[in-house]
Amino acid sequence: MYTILCNMKGSRKLSVEEAHLNTIDHYGLFSDLLDSNGIVEEGVLEKLRLNVRSLLSSNTPDPQLLDLCERVLFHNDMKAFGLHQLILLFIDWKKEQTITENWCLK
Repeated sequence: MYTILCNMKGSRKLSVEEAHLNTIDHYGLFSDLLDSNGIVEEGVLEKLRLNVRSLLSSNTPDPQLLDLCERVLFHNDMKAFGLHQLILLFIDWKKEQTITENWCLK
């Protein structure tokens, strides 16, 4: 289990499970999400939420995706700062996964 900050003061936090990170990876939710400037603003969060709504409406809802939405992406505390922290966590987690996979292949 991981914890991300949702505001700069650190008074709001969200728990992120490994299953949430796997779901983000499975659906490629962060692919092409950011513009070339790399800045995470509220519009980026809204774009992500619209993409997820589209996924939910086009298929039989995946329970893992629904859980990610309920507990993280659509949580009342999730704002642009929290999304930025989630993206950073995902990048670190993905690097760790790659290192582990490479180590296991040796």
